Amino acid sequence: MTRSKLNKKQLKEKVVGFLSSRPRETFTLKQLFNSLRLTTHPLKILCVDVLNELIDEEQIFRNYDGEIAYNGTTNQVAEGVFRCLGKRRNLVETSDGLSIFIHDDDTLHALNGDKVKVTIFAARKQSDRLYGEIIEIIERSNKPIVGVLQINHGVAFLTHPDGSLPYDVFIPESQLKGGKNGDKALVQIIDWPENTRNPIGVVKEIFGKEGENETEMHAILAEYGLPYSYPKEVERYADKISDVISAEEIAKREDFRDVTTFTIDPRDAKDFDDALSIRPLEKGHYEVGVHIADVSHYVLEGSVIDKEAQQRGTSVYLVDRTIPMLPERLCNYICSLRPDEEKLAFSVIFDMDEDAKVYSSRIVHTIIKSNRRFVYEEVQAILEQNGEADDIEGHIPVAKDKRTGEFCNELITLNRMAHKLKANRMYTGAIDFDREEIRFEIDETGKPISVYFKVAKDANKLVEEFMLLANRTVAESVGKVKKGQKAKVLPYRVHDLPDPGKLDNLAQFVKRFKYNIITQGSKTEVAKSINKLLMDVRGDKIQNLVENVSLRAMMKAKYSTHNIGHYGLAFDYYTHFTSPIRRYPDLMVHRLLTRYAEGSASASQKSMKGYANIVLQWNNWLQLLSVLPLSTSR
Repeated sequence: MTRSKLNKKQLKEKVVGFLSSRPRETFTLKQLFNSLRLTTHPLKILCVDVLNELIDEEQIFRNYDGEIAYNGTTNQVAEGVFRCLGKRRNLVETSDGLSIFIHDDDTLHALNGDKVKVTIFAARKQSDRLYGEIIEIIERSNKPIVGVLQINHGVAFLTHPDGSLPYDVFIPESQLKGGKNGDKALVQIIDWPENTRNPIGVVKEIFGKEGENETEMHAILAEYGLPYSYPKEVERYADKISDVISAEEIAKREDFRDVTTFTIDPRDAKDFDDALSIRPLEKGHYEVGVHIADVSHYVLEGSVIDKEAQQRGTSVYLVDRTIPMLPERLCNYICSLRPDEEKLAFSVIFDMDEDAKVYSSRIVHTIIKSNRRFVYEEVQAILEQNGEADDIEGHIPVAKDKRTGEFCNELITLNRMAHKLKANRMYTGAIDFDREEIRFEIDETGKPISVYFKVAKDANKLVEEFMLLANRTVAESVGKVKKGQKAKVLPYRVHDLPDPGKLDNLAQFVKRFKYNIITQGSKTEVAKSINKLLMDVRGDKIQNLVENVSLRAMMKAKYSTHNIGHYGLAFDYYTHFTSPIRRYPDLMVHRLLTRYAEGSASASQKSMKGYANIVLQWNNWLQLLSVLPLSTSR
């Protein structure tokens, strides 16, 4: 029987059979049509009718995203992680993407982060949610809770302002640790007897009075499991590291101390982990150096500092402070590429012309001496006064002999190259999410007093393009091997193709506002279509909305030893090499590059097991930082 002759009963059996064989998977309509090979319009219409009927019969359900899944039988059991969202909203998230809503009376005293077993009820009529009841707490998360102490007549409770703790935590008077009414505190739950309404906890730390800046900052960091102070023993270890560069070490490296070099960073930066150098070669070529702080020279693998850095994973930038990955002596002094100081670097050196064509490159250990510490605003001013900033309408370049500003010729040459590098990326299918960043102005006490939007201008993009070029070049140097050869291990920064279902949803969404994108074709064609959409909506009142929805259609970038390329940047090979002061993956890349340059074999399969855990940790860190309040990660 041909598929075009399926009747309603047969199609219904086919749909139920397919979905019941994949009870934990969700499908968009398009995915369902493709899986069932429903190619004609009448069959698709009939299938929609069948799906609506099955929803009414509670055999299947439709989730918030409009995706279809099999409902299964009553009392189906699943395992997942409990989340309390506040305002009597609880759910269990399973590893295969199901969200099961739990009423307060059915939580079995579960707490945020607990691993639980849940019974799933049959879907209720005209409901797009799955409901269930927790029947077992498999493993407690044991994560401390941040809240406010309320003490009346010697009776103390910890309350949670956002409601993510369904019941206040009872604190015995002997366990208050000096806490007073209105203090913010970190509390560990130690018991929750079945016959009591409130869990019992002990105070681990008092942060201070609610509302005070220092109190709130420490509370935010503690709530997200981030360190708010550096261990003294690690700082003492760092204090013993010598900042003297020996003659023997200099002899091993390429010497760039006499080459024009400068750093370009935010005004408040202290950890300068990248610098640019440039000098002319013959035939109109230039030697451009991307110099990165050689952290791996000072932070030895397995050392006390290395273990602390690995645990932290990255530096965290809050409104009024930085929580560094490395001790201050290293990140702000010894490793930081400060002006007029000789520094060790790990560099990618390019032979390029003014059209940004790369003729050759090499990755080498160097010694440098920065001539100037620029902030972005200074570089931008030099570019603008010389008519070289593309973001200034009607700009006219100043003649070379009329240019003004410190290192103006070098900056202008690099800026022109950066424009060419970006144009090449856009041509090959990179996506241009050029969004404004929210920044805060703070007073002398660290309290935010105003908010403003920071727009990336030519000076920012100049640095960005050369960092991207260096990262790509490093990844290619390891991963791009001759046919028949096996590439050595490297942690790549990968970005998968957009989810087809989310891309279809984006197309339907923007169509309401008379905009269009294509969802079929080569990845370059789809990327260019998304870029056109982002360009078309600029200045429109729905710009921010469309940009947010477009971002959600993209997959999240992550670290992986399995290279699949970077879709958003349109690179076949990409890694993180340029920020070892503030990002642990870059430090690992530096070590592997050094190891491979010395002729060592690839990382062993045995070491890969532990390494996989580190990669997972980095991915989790970045996911956490994306939702951390009042933070930026440069």
